[in-house]
Amino acid sequence: MNHLMFTRSVLGLVAATSMLVLSACGGGSDSSSSGSSDKDASASESSSASADPSADAAGGPDLSGIPDVVAEVNGEEVTKDEFVPIYEAAFQQAAAQAQTSGQAPDEEALRQETADNLISAELLAQEAETRGIEVSDGEIDAELTRLAEENQLPSAEELLAAIEKNGVSEEQARSQVETQLLVEQLVEDEDGGQGPTEKELRAIYDQAKQQAAAQEGGQKIPPFDQVRDQIEEQAKTEQVSKVANALVQDLRKDADITINL
Repeated sequence: MNHLMFTRSVLGLVAATSMLVLSACGGGSDSSSSGSSDKDASASESSSASADPSADAAGGPDLSGIPDVVAEVNGEEVTKDEFVPIYEAAFQQAAAQAQTSGQAPDEEALRQETADNLISAELLAQEAETRGIEVSDGEIDAELTRLAEENQLPSAEELLAAIEKNGVSEEQARSQVETQLLVEQLVEDEDGGQGPTEKELRAIYDQAKQQAAAQEGGQKIPPFDQVRDQIEEQAKTEQVSKVANALVQDLRKDADITINL
């Protein structure tokens, strides 16, 4: 099961899983767009090796001591196999950032954050199941195809092959996509799926223009019609994140959670 974040990430936790797709494809965004979702394999390996003395010979994080069952959420297990790919991707992102900050990745903090994200994803998936929300194989296939196109790959098969080279199996990738889609449908069920109004989109655009104008040598913002779809996607993503995070906080109150790290 599971984080965490494709280019259309629904929240920080789903963002963690999506980053595996983007990093595997060598596509995606700049360092500010999806948090832990940018990972260049060779560059990150060398940077993590220099930034973190506890990293192993391959330049990755220290995986010793991670239990087979990382956490239990209402009786459901979050396994080491689910945890490790997400944790490694988060570590690589932190190691890449260390090149500029000079601060080595805090592996303990990253472990706890990864576990917390996976727990949140499990809580949301359980709530989706309780509400009778399901994701079909066809929906997963369609999302994989969309992600392939977004990352300029010819097919979902090519996408899965790229992901597998980064140590994530097809089964794991499909599970991550399923979780993302479940969360999106759960949020739609929670808030009615109301999208932003045209007035709200205009307000976001005007604010961006004002911020750009206030900066010295500020970037020129394209006309509204040219960026409207991007603004709408961003607004929807932020709304999903807001609703999902609020739902997670509520679900945690009555959840039986054990972390074994």
